[in-house]
Amino acid sequence: MIMRVMGEGQFEVGDAHLNRLNELDEELLAALESGDEDHFRRALGELLGAVKQHGSPLPDDSLEPSDLILPNADATIDEVRRLLRAEGDGLIPGIPE
Repeated sequence: MIMRVMGEGQFEVGDAHLNRLNELDEELLAALESGDEDHFRRALGELLGAVKQHGSPLPDDSLEPSDLILPNADATIDEVRRLLRAEGDGLIPGIPE
């Protein structure tokens, strides 16, 4: 799956890591619901860090379409809430059973 982090580029992340990314996505959703800025920053940082850790960066000149787009680390709570409304349930899609 190709994930774009706004302003940072694209990362190809294997399906084997989607469960962990979904867990981090759930934590981010909880932080958004609580409105706790520190919790939000920590959860967003952990999610983006996991994408970068488990993903392989694509070259800047790559023309691959992104399967999903994630906010950058500087995004505000309101920006991420708007992105979630546009995307639906969370930022990371679940794995089909």
